[in-house]
Amino acid sequence: MGTALTATAAGFGTGLSLIVAIGAQNAFVLRQGIRREAVLPVVAICALSDAVLIVCGVAGLGVLVTAWPSALVVVRIVGAVFLLSYGALAIRRALRPAAALDGDGPTVRSGRRAVLTCLAMTWLNPHVYLDTVLLLGAVAATYGSLRWEFGAGAVLASLCWFAALGYGARLLAGFFRRASSWRVLDGLVAATMLAGAAVLAAGA
Repeated sequence: MGTALTATAAGFGTGLSLIVAIGAQNAFVLRQGIRREAVLPVVAICALSDAVLIVCGVAGLGVLVTAWPSALVVVRIVGAVFLLSYGALAIRRALRPAAALDGDGPTVRSGRRAVLTCLAMTWLNPHVYLDTVLLLGAVAATYGSLRWEFGAGAVLASLCWFAALGYGARLLAGFFRRASSWRVLDGLVAATMLAGAAVLAAGA
């Protein structure tokens, strides 16, 4: 079906369309980018995790996700609790925006916490299995022998997106020198997390 370049471009476009929407993971990466805290490991975790999931989908492992619906229910519940907890922290930060301006740079503790939070936010979200493994895998299958080229395009889209989001966020640093700006961002993050938790809880 078409050429390798066509399949790669289709994979890039499809992959990008699935990850650009504002969600818990994107909101977290954006905040880390603005704070300039553990940006490289956070971007790497997001991109590598997507790559693993995309490879699984292209390889046809999506059937395993549908074979254990009870596992997805557990992931939904745990993910909802996690997002509720992170949303509560975001609300707390929104009420104390000046705290976001404290400190001159990332610390070992904040970097470790960012990595653990990013891992949880990525792998405890059942939508990544449904969208990345099942949906992308199904679309890739339509490309037959070119499905791996399609998958490569999707992996490239993920890498480009998270790198742009994480490192491009620093362009907003001037705007976020004001505590009120952090109040708005953390309010948005809180709303995103709580909405995500509600969706997960409703589907559990």
